[in-house]
Amino acid sequence: MSRRSALLIGAAALASASFTATAFSPSSCGLLVSTKRVTTKLAPRKTTLHSSLSNNDDDDVLNKLSAELKELAECTSLIYSYLSKPDKSVSVEDVVLACDAVDASSKLRQKSHEFGRYQLLVKLLKSDYDAYVKTAEFLSPSRIPRGELPNVQDVVYVPFTAAVNEDDATEETTVDTNVAVTTVTGEDGQPLVADCTLEELAYNDSPLDKLLLSIFRNLVTTHTGGVTSDIPGIKGLLAQGRQYMTMELPEGVTYEDHTKAQHTMVKNTLGGLMTPVLPPFYRIFMSGIVPKLGTDYDGKQIGPWFYAPWLTSMVTPTFFGFLVGPSKPNRRSDGQRGGLVVEKCKFLQESGCKGLCLHQCKLPAQEFFKEELGLSLTVKPNFVTQE
Repeated sequence: MSRRSALLIGAAALASASFTATAFSPSSCGLLVSTKRVTTKLAPRKTTLHSSLSNNDDDDVLNKLSAELKELAECTSLIYSYLSKPDKSVSVEDVVLACDAVDASSKLRQKSHEFGRYQLLVKLLKSDYDAYVKTAEFLSPSRIPRGELPNVQDVVYVPFTAAVNEDDATEETTVDTNVAVTTVTGEDGQPLVADCTLEELAYNDSPLDKLLLSIFRNLVTTHTGGVTSDIPGIKGLLAQGRQYMTMELPEGVTYEDHTKAQHTMVKNTLGGLMTPVLPPFYRIFMSGIVPKLGTDYDGKQIGPWFYAPWLTSMVTPTFFGFLVGPSKPNRRSDGQRGGLVVEKCKFLQESGCKGLCLHQCKLPAQEFFKEELGLSLTVKPNFVTQE
C-alpha cells in the first residue's frame, strides 16, 4: 500500500470518529434540545393540575361564604320580625313558639331566637304584667333559664333539677315545687317569710370591693358613735350593724326613734361614700334638679333625665358589689330599662337577718336616693332566693 493511500484511509477514519462523537456526546446540542422539549411538555401539565385544585378551593370558600351570608341575612330578618311586633299583640303562644324555635335551632339562628324570645317577654311585660309573671313562672326554669328573664321580682322561684337515666344516658328534667309552696307560720299562726334554702354563693371580692368596704366600715364607725368590730370583711360590717341595731336604748328613746336613727346612719354613710362631689353632680345631670343660681327655678326638678335610670343600673354593679355581690342590669316592672337584679345578695346571705336587710339597706337606700339624689328607687328583696 502506498503512503498516499494510507493517509486517505486515516483521514476517513478520523472523520468517522468525529461524526460519531458529535452525534452521541452528552454535551451535544441534539440532546440538550431533546431535554428542553421534555421539560417544556411536562411543565404545562403541572400548572394545569394546580390550577384545577385552586379553582375547587375557591369554589368551596365562595360557597361557604355565600351560605354564611344567607344565614346572616335570615337571622337579621328574624330579629327584625321580633322587634317590629307590636307590644300589645304579643301573646303567651308567641313566647312558647319562640322557645320551640330556640330548641330546634343552633348556633347563630339559636342566638337570634333567644334574642327574639327576650324581646317578646319584654313586650309582654310592658303590655300585661300579670300575664308576663304567669308566663315566666310557666316556662322558667324548664324552658327559659331564670337568669334570661327580663324581670324576676314577682316570679316565684321553682327549683329545677336534671335527673340522668343510667339505662339510656338521657336526661330527664324535673321541677321541685316544694320550696315554692312552703308556708312558714309563727307561734301566733301568722304567716312568716320563709328562709332561703339555696346553696350559699361564694363571693370573690376585687381590690376595689375591699377598698370600698374598708371605707364604708370606717364611715359606719363614725356615724354610730364608735361601734366597731375586729371581724374582717363583710361579716365585720354586719356585726357592727347588728350591735348598733340591738344596742340598749337610752332612757326616753323609743324603738321607733332608734329605727329612724338606723336609717339616718345608713344615709349619712352612703353620702360619705359618694363624697361631697357626686351627690350635687347626680342631682343636676341625672335627676334634673336646677342648682342654686339665684333664679326662680332654683331647686326645681325638671327630670329625671331619660337616661338616668339606665345609667344608674349600669354603674351600680361596679361600685356596690362590695355590699350586695354580683348583679346585672335588667328591666323594671314596667318593662323599661333601669332595673337591676342581684344574683344573691351578699348582705342578706351573710347576715341571714331580714331586720338588717330592711332597716340598714332597703328602706334607708330608698330614702337616700329620693331625698338626696332626687331619683325614686324601689328595693324589693326576695327572701326565698335572696335576689
